[in-house]
Amino acid sequence: MLNLPNDNLNYTVPKLVFSQLCHLWEEMAQIIGEDSTLITEAISQEAVNSFDYLRLLLSPVFNVLLTGEVEAQGIKISLTFAPEAITSTLEKLAPHHAASLNLQANDAQLQSQFTLKMIAILSTNSSNQEDTWQTSVCQPLVNEALQKQVKQERLLNQVITQIRHTLDLPEILTTAVKEARKFLEVDRLLIYQFVKNSAVNSDTNEGSGHIIYEAKRTNEIPSVLNVKEDEACLIHIPQCREKYRRGMTFAVEDIETAYSSSHCLYDLLKTNHVRAKLVSPILVKGELWGLLIAHQCFTPRQWEDRERKFLAEIGEHLAVAIYQAQLFAQVQQQKNTLEQRVIERTQELQDAMLAAQAASQSKSEFLAAMSHELRTPLTCVIGLSSTLLQWSFTHTKDYISIEKQRRYLKTIQESGRHLLELINDILDMSQVEAGKFLLNISEFPLNRLCYSVVNSLQEQARTHQVNLSLDCRIPSEKNLFRADPRRVKQILYNLLGNAIKFTPAQGKVTLSVWRENKQVIFQIEDTGIGIPQHQLPLLFEKFQQLERTRQRTYQGTGLGLALTKQLVELHGGSISVDSIVDKGSTFTVHLTSASQIYSKSHNNKELTEINSLPVTLATVVLVGNDDEVAMVICELLTAADYQVVWLMDLSTALNRITMLQPELVILAQELLEAEINQMAQLLKKSPNTSRAGILALTKEANITKKTSNYASGVDDYLLRPIVPEQLLQKIEAMVNYHRA
Repeated sequence: MLNLPNDNLNYTVPKLVFSQLCHLWEEMAQIIGEDSTLITEAISQEAVNSFDYLRLLLSPVFNVLLTGEVEAQGIKISLTFAPEAITSTLEKLAPHHAASLNLQANDAQLQSQFTLKMIAILSTNSSNQEDTWQTSVCQPLVNEALQKQVKQERLLNQVITQIRHTLDLPEILTTAVKEARKFLEVDRLLIYQFVKNSAVNSDTNEGSGHIIYEAKRTNEIPSVLNVKEDEACLIHIPQCREKYRRGMTFAVEDIETAYSSSHCLYDLLKTNHVRAKLVSPILVKGELWGLLIAHQCFTPRQWEDRERKFLAEIGEHLAVAIYQAQLFAQVQQQKNTLEQRVIERTQELQDAMLAAQAASQSKSEFLAAMSHELRTPLTCVIGLSSTLLQWSFTHTKDYISIEKQRRYLKTIQESGRHLLELINDILDMSQVEAGKFLLNISEFPLNRLCYSVVNSLQEQARTHQVNLSLDCRIPSEKNLFRADPRRVKQILYNLLGNAIKFTPAQGKVTLSVWRENKQVIFQIEDTGIGIPQHQLPLLFEKFQQLERTRQRTYQGTGLGLALTKQLVELHGGSISVDSIVDKGSTFTVHLTSASQIYSKSHNNKELTEINSLPVTLATVVLVGNDDEVAMVICELLTAADYQVVWLMDLSTALNRITMLQPELVILAQELLEAEINQMAQLLKKSPNTSRAGILALTKEANITKKTSNYASGVDDYLLRPIVPEQLLQKIEAMVNYHRA
């Protein structure tokens, strides 16, 4: 953009030159078109009191004011592009016209075009020797204007080129501050950045910022880097932030005069060695990002319009650079986020693939193990039984001795038991995972159970030439324990059986038992082959064996320890293992006496709850598949000191009720009346449940006659929805009746 060296131009020119300049105003109005307004001194008779001539061009993109006063040597002209000066002049001449104005900075291209034409007019007339003022005044003026114009354009081009070729915002800001200070020849040039989201509507309560870049004329100039503005001082500058947002540039020629009434702001500026300042906003996408501030530190300074415009242009270009840097940062962040998501997703897919491969490998190894485990005993059963059958039907004199028959039958029996154990392990594991595993909690003596387990495994230990012993440290007063004794035996059988199987001849296996508070600790220690540390995490996984199927020397499906862990956790306990290769292993089980035990289900569809209260309390069995109703009933009855067992599966409910022998059975299943009657009749016919009371919970639509239910075996019924008080009263009455 081309500028004269002084936008407030004050020179004396001949009338002919002034006339040519007036024609230039008309030419620019034609170039701009319908949006322009050309105003002369005719708009106000008061113009004569101020000056003799006036030419004012107004438009949304370009504004310029020319005034002239007649003197003896010619006409003294005054020229300005500054919006503030134009508005101030127009307010004096035509207040009604000035009220609607909101002048903006000029379009750079139009202002350059206008300035070139004006310089051409002055240059052409400077060759006329009749006008002596041309040589002495206009020619130096033109040369100075052109020199400064070239320097300014070079600096702006440098900033623009840097913005286009780099996204390094600190480098751009540093260069711009340094070069702009040189061009303006000021003591100090700063960039002041507002904190994020600080530019709000209030001028007195909005957030502040700090100085982030600085260029100084010499090192003797004090630094003001990181200095913050005192917001309390700004209340003396009305709507300063709002004016900044409108793109206005502020010039203070001398703080001694401008801020004489604002002691706070005056002291702040004086402390930081500021005598005059020029401030231009940096607007990024319409938001006030920061300020460009030029300081004259020790002397006052009259700021020229071209200096204001230059600082404003630098601010506009820096706003572009800042916006580009923000966009680049957002793109980089999105890129990094996307890359991270790709990495995470790739890792998830790899993990899923490894898990699928591991599952496939586990499945293959399980099938291979099951094939081996099932084929071996079945081969014995089929082969030996065929031999016995062939012998029993033969008519020859050959026969098998009684001793050999017994050996064959014993092998068949052991093979059958082994097959049964395999099938039971698979069924137990499937029931646990399906949430249909029932714990039958009762109180039993710990020492008797441990002696029984060890005695039953002594034969197996002798066969393997292993010394099996029991170290029971349970005092008689703490001997009783509440749990499922059958499942506790199964836990100990699995752990002791494994210890015996993996302990070489002449080795030792010891079961130690003791109590700590409410817990019982079972510890199985052996001197066996041990387990490598890297294989310990696989120890309790289903279908996992720590030696390859084709190289296996020990029998097993890989389900024993997995099932053991599930049984321990069903009791609310924990299991751990310590092992050293070729030294032995130690398995430790912690079990807590059952006060409330829930059979764990992945779907939470079936619940077994038995309180550790005296056995004289009534046991109630609930049959139903409505989760919400069943949970409410279980909580109500538990709070009322009843022992509650919740069964979902109708097909197995009869056998479980027979085993539990409850005082009361609640049928809450969504059944037809015929199904309720059939269930009630079967319960009444069974010797173990004939004395149990039967209460049906049903909707009114399912009840035809009260007497029909009585006749079928249902003792009473209760309509849904359930009222807790009625339910508890009904159950208490039925339990007392059937106990009597």
